Amino acid sequence: QVQLVESGGGLVQAGDSLRLSCAASGRSISSSDMGWFRQAPGKDREFVAAIRWTGGNTDYADSVKGRFTISRDNAKKTVSLQMLSLKPEDTAVYYCATGRTGGLLRLRDKYDYWGQGTQVTVSS
Repeated sequence: QVQLVESGGGLVQAGDSLRLSCAASGRSISSSDMGWFRQAPGKDREFVAAIRWTGGNTDYADSVKGRFTISRDNAKKTVSLQMLSLKPEDTAVYYCATGRTGGLLRLRDKYDYWGQGTQVTVSS
């Protein structure tokens, strides 16, 4: 069993930056892939970014590529999402997730455990 808690969300203006963090407790995540997803009002939950358990492979949604960076610290059991040049369309609840390594990083079904989410609101 793994518990995930996100933090770092907030209200910012377009062009600002935010850094989201996800802290894991319970079972070790050092051999698990980690991902960030987001869900805007009235929309499906969508893939944002993910990272292999080794930290050597990452994947990003086209909409955030070049602006967002995912990283992890297995010793601290944390994963972070650095978000630069935020846009109003980045407004959503951001969720951290973890799942067994293997398969496509961007597939939602590969993730077994999810956090409660943190709200990010970007005003124009």
